[in-house]
Amino acid sequence: MSQRIKAYSLQCYTRAEKENSVKALKEIGFKKALRYVLFSFVLMLFDIFVFVSPLRVMFLRLFGARIGNDCVIHKVSFLNCYRMGFKGLMIKDSCFIGKDCLLDLADRIILEDNVTLAERVNIITHLNVGYKDHPLQAKFGPSSGPVIIKRGSYIGTGTTILHGVEVGQRSFIAAGSIVIRNIPSDILAGGVPAKKIREL
Repeated sequence: MSQRIKAYSLQCYTRAEKENSVKALKEIGFKKALRYVLFSFVLMLFDIFVFVSPLRVMFLRLFGARIGNDCVIHKVSFLNCYRMGFKGLMIKDSCFIGKDCLLDLADRIILEDNVTLAERVNIITHLNVGYKDHPLQAKFGPSSGPVIIKRGSYIGTGTTILHGVEVGQRSFIAAGSIVIRNIPSDILAGGVPAKKIREL
């Protein structure tokens, strides 16, 4: 009896997966789906073969990212590469990107000179709650915007920066913050949502 239940569950799961794949293809179109598959393959190569910072920098430059001199990029993850591609990523001179950061390339990410992203920083450049028929689409429609972090800023461990945000020059964002609006220059900011703690 349990074998029958397992077989039926697998059959239902397979059917649901097929329906979701068809729905996704209809919604984004063949061209975007093809770009998604291509970039998934590129990211797989990135994860498997590119295991030290100089190779990561070379790989990202090869695929269109603009990266300056003396940058260190630890193991990072990318999201939505099929939208902008790596050309949406600009990292200027002497930047540091810590381990396990997540960079969403649905829109541009610009890190000016001497920017530090500590470990597990998330930069999210878009919002989309799901398919077009999702019940929340009417209240939270799709949106995106670039994230720009100005020169000499520091983003603390576990911070999330949402789309459309600009962090001013020489600002320090405390660990674990969620940045939902612009942060001026020369500010210590932190919290959920992040706000000014004091001037630097």
